[in-house]
Amino acid sequence: MTSPFQVHLVDGTYELFRHFFAVPRKPDAAGHERGAVVGVVGSVLRMLEYGATHLGVATDHVIESFRNDLWPGYKTGAGIDPDLWGQFQPLEAALEALGVRVWAMVEYEADDALAAAAVRAAADPRVRQVLICTPDKDLGQCVVGERVVQLDRRAGTIRDEAGVIAKFGVAPQSIPDYLALVGDSADGFPGLPGWGAKSAASVLARYPHLEDIPDEAGRWEVRIPRAAPLAATLREQRDLALLFRELATLRTNIEVFSDIEAIRWRGPRVDFPRLAHDLGAPELAARALTLATSRSALGAAALP
Repeated sequence: MTSPFQVHLVDGTYELFRHFFAVPRKPDAAGHERGAVVGVVGSVLRMLEYGATHLGVATDHVIESFRNDLWPGYKTGAGIDPDLWGQFQPLEAALEALGVRVWAMVEYEADDALAAAAVRAAADPRVRQVLICTPDKDLGQCVVGERVVQLDRRAGTIRDEAGVIAKFGVAPQSIPDYLALVGDSADGFPGLPGWGAKSAASVLARYPHLEDIPDEAGRWEVRIPRAAPLAATLREQRDLALLFRELATLRTNIEVFSDIEAIRWRGPRVDFPRLAHDLGAPELAARALTLATSRSALGAAALP
């Protein structure tokens, strides 16, 4: 009988940005900057070396998505350093050659793929825990108890459902409503005027969704400063708040995998050594091949 195992879902776009600003520049054989690609691939390989067996990486193949059609101020690829932008697709190719399942998003965003994969993985009784590897607050809406959690690999911390509540003052299912009120500068929508983290958390802790919040402050069962003008703003701009919530709500009905075994790591492809050499990091191939050999030697029965 298969032992329960963890599933690791990695935000490749976040990792690429993080490594771009953290690691030394490293041109490939053709002179193109690939330092972040080498850093992310090495980091994902390290997860596998530490015992990860089922792993998928979501990336933004393009920055824009269907959300740009809903809100003109939504984030775009404008202003991204060309040396960073030029590493998006090479990262996808390198991870695929490593043998890792990659979801390269075009119509949707990487966060949507992570959300969809988390729901599908959590529904599988063979899965002991799903770790969404990103500190992004958007993914807080996907957290379920201690079964689906966020892992901040840089800080080495895990945020479960109690952690989401401690951090934001609301339960995971209210995160889109929370972001609708306070806004999300990273994604390019402002929230409603006057609403801040404390006021939004206080109201949503009692009324979990925008539709639940009474129009008149006098009917609120919570006491917060400036309740009357906040209620008036929400009443007058409720449609805008609902639009912002639509932007903040991650889609979970997109195709990611049909069976959890589709994201089991089984070793690198035959072209990975050549790709690693072209990246100027042949040690990545040596590590991947050593790991694949050691797992093969253990035998399938010894693996989850």
